[in-house]
This record gives sequence, C-alpha cells and structure tokens, in this order.
Amino acid sequence: MPRMIVSIDGVVIKEVQLTKERTTLGRRPYNDIVIDNLAVSGEHAAIHMTPEGVEIEDLGSTNGTYVNAKAVKRQELRNGDTVEVGKYKIRFLQDADAENFEKTMIFKPGMMPALGAVSRPAGLTPTPVPMNAVIRVLSGAAAGREVSLQKVVTTIGKPGVAVASITKRIQGFVLAHVEGPEMPMLNGAAIGPTPVLLKSGDKLELAGTEMQFEQS
Repeated sequence: MPRMIVSIDGVVIKEVQLTKERTTLGRRPYNDIVIDNLAVSGEHAAIHMTPEGVEIEDLGSTNGTYVNAKAVKRQELRNGDTVEVGKYKIRFLQDADAENFEKTMIFKPGMMPALGAVSRPAGLTPTPVPMNAVIRVLSGAAAGREVSLQKVVTTIGKPGVAVASITKRIQGFVLAHVEGPEMPMLNGAAIGPTPVLLKSGDKLELAGTEMQFEQS
C-alpha cells in the first residue's frame, strides 16, 4: 500500500498507510490525517485512491496545497512527491520505500504521549552506541507499558497538548518537540526547541505523564 510520511523541519511525526478510496487531511480531529496547526484548514485536502493511481485534491483550504512547491487543486501523486501543507511536508511513497518509518504511537487521554542538531553534551563524538532502547511509562493509565524504539522514528504524545518524537541517530536516540503548546520535560526541565540526546535512565514528562528512557 502507498503511504504518506508527515514531517516538519525534517522531523518525521507520523506515517499513514493509504487503505481507503478517500483519505482526508486537516486540522479537525475527524480527519484521517490530523495536523493540529493553525496554518492547516479544518478540512484541508483529500487523497483519492483510483484504479489509475493516487491523487491529491485541495478542499478550498485557506493556505493552499502544494506538490513539489507548486500550488495544486487536484493532481496525481508520483512516488517521492512532496506535498506541502503549511510548514508540514508529506512525502508520498510506495510501500517498498516506506519501511524504515515507525508508525505513530499515540497514548489515549489520561496517558502520555523533533530533529536536527543534538544539544548535549558539548564535544560529543558520534561513536557507536547500543541501539536497543525502550520508553517505560511510569504514571497514568498506561503505567508499566513499554514502547520499544526499534525503528528510525517513534512519535509519542497527545495531539493538541504535546507531541514529541524520538529518533535513532548514529550517536544514539534524540528527543524533540513536534507540536502542541506543552514542551517535553527531561529530568525536570523543558527541552526547548533544540533536540536533545537521551541517556539511559533519563526521566521524561509529556502531557502530564511520566516516562523513563532505558537503553541497553
């Protein structure tokens, strides 16, 4: 099945497999692909699966829908095309090209849930590190649950409140804020806009839920 890989500022925040004839994208929670950002209209665009291929249609959005930097009303998507909605980039991939992205892990209400340079510590050299890691939930309805960080990007959070991503890099795992008014807390302090390198035992807090990063 073809897939849409949603990212912002180079950070993958979710992956959606196209299984329906019509997949909607917008800010409202009833959309198939929800992007909670004011630059995105409530019902922004629709993706159509037809016998001839996959097409994207702008639904009269305020800021427009772009494919490869060109504004479109309705256009066929080809493998590797990039759809732009506000500051978000959505890459269209055929199934074989989308294997290394982790599906979004969303924790339900009462539970918990980006990236470039890494901020900690100064002078760090990218030496190989163990790449087996988990996030263990310490509080809330999901206490005791573990999320294995097996793939390149794992997204955790509560849409509209706080969403963060943990990305596997050569130097280790990095945590970054993706969207929402609340910043992730790391060991009691907000991480700010700069992605942060995680170390085993780090305590995270996101959307009121406490977690611990463990690496072996």
